[in-house]
Amino acid sequence: MTQKLFTLGPVEMYDYTRERLSQQLPYFRTEEFSEISIECAQRLKRLAGASADAHVFLLTCSGTGAMEATVGGCFRSGDLLLAVDGGGFGHRFVELATIHGMPCMAVSLEFEEKLERGMLEATLEEAGGLCSGLLVNLHETSTGQLYEMEYLSSFCRENNLYFICDAIGSFLADSINMEQDGIDAMITSSQKALALPPGLAIVIMSDRLYKKIENDDIKPFSRYFDFREAEKEAIRGQTPFTPAVGTILALRDRLEKLEEEGGAEASVQRTGALAADFRKRISGLMEKGLVALPSHPQSNACTVLIFPKGGAGAVCAKLKEAGVWVNPNGGALSDKILRIGHLGNLTPADNETLAGLLEEILPDILGKILS
Repeated sequence: MTQKLFTLGPVEMYDYTRERLSQQLPYFRTEEFSEISIECAQRLKRLAGASADAHVFLLTCSGTGAMEATVGGCFRSGDLLLAVDGGGFGHRFVELATIHGMPCMAVSLEFEEKLERGMLEATLEEAGGLCSGLLVNLHETSTGQLYEMEYLSSFCRENNLYFICDAIGSFLADSINMEQDGIDAMITSSQKALALPPGLAIVIMSDRLYKKIENDDIKPFSRYFDFREAEKEAIRGQTPFTPAVGTILALRDRLEKLEEEGGAEASVQRTGALAADFRKRISGLMEKGLVALPSHPQSNACTVLIFPKGGAGAVCAKLKEAGVWVNPNGGALSDKILRIGHLGNLTPADNETLAGLLEEILPDILGKILS
């Protein structure tokens, strides 16, 4: 049975990526591999709109590893941080700060509660205006909410905060420009819009934040996650420890293709068009009250489907039987929402297939629930 991933990572890979990954890996402590790593860093900076003096770190870990490396490696124990706790990943930032001895003031949001202007200011005032940085997942993947970049950016500038942006779900799906938006650390990972295997995380860091590490003499919290050691190696196109060699080779191909196709702007437009196409195709289901969309702004990366009468778990299982994978949710939302990804090698024809399956199975499942 053919499987199709409408998940948020891993996603459907492109044929040229599959071909690259099927090849024998080279030895990597060479000038040739260093040149590839440096090329990747330069292309990543262009796609992220980072300044020329930004630092790029290729980390062999999950996105959470990069989140922890940034929180624990850029701030000191006792630094007061501010975070948007709008779901599972926002709460992860709060947990990471706490683990590393940094008190964290959180703006907590319930599902469908929008991050409104004034919320961050109120929490900062409660903290006495003493926060060092803002931790935020631009796209809170667990709920689908996309926060307003202009608000986050202006808030950090006005209050002289370091802006730490988890863009794992948003990079190349939603508009991001590090220099323009004043982002000090942009975190992403390989299995999202880059459409590569999991295991490679990327931190693009402003020189301002890197200088904070040096000037504050921040000690590494682990041998593995040490940005100063990583920087020494990155200058020559290497990493302190064995990198994800095959994924970096595939990353070079993917970044080259992205730039050939028009760069980040073209990728955002393509993903946005795919998301809009899917949402249009399910308009009939929404008119019948079988599904709904959340009231908060959604990322291009995914569509959150709300099942007002329940049944999300049964729908997910039925789609799986048809070889179609979507993202379920856990906890209180497990039977209420599903998340449909629009990342990777998907097309409007794939949207048509999924929408058709939903039209076919939803009436029967919801009929059984209501009977």
